[in-house]
Amino acid sequence: MKKSYRVKKELDFQKVFETHNSVANRKFIIYQLDKPEQKHFRVGISVGKKIGNAVHRVWVKRRIRQSLLELKPQIKPDVDFIVIARPSADQITMDEAKKHLTHVLKLAQLIDDEAED
Repeated sequence: MKKSYRVKKELDFQKVFETHNSVANRKFIIYQLDKPEQKHFRVGISVGKKIGNAVHRVWVKRRIRQSLLELKPQIKPDVDFIVIARPSADQITMDEAKKHLTHVLKLAQLIDDEAED
């Protein structure tokens, strides 16, 4: 994903967390912040040490990024959001990661219910 699509700075992460606007399922938590002036969405990914060692954390991040890349046309453009992986996300396949991420994005109303496939 291009740099312009990423939330990287600590200040930006904190702004999103401070909204307390979050939804979750068993694998992921999403915090979001609406930004009406923005051209496209920005995403931050957080995978904590409870997931496992560095290899497992990178593995989970890659699956999240790939799922978001596939869902990119369906995601609302005017939002910053943070995806936090729960410890159970360590054991999921690529297809399961996309399914769970799609579910939590629908709960957050970042993609439409009809916008599948």
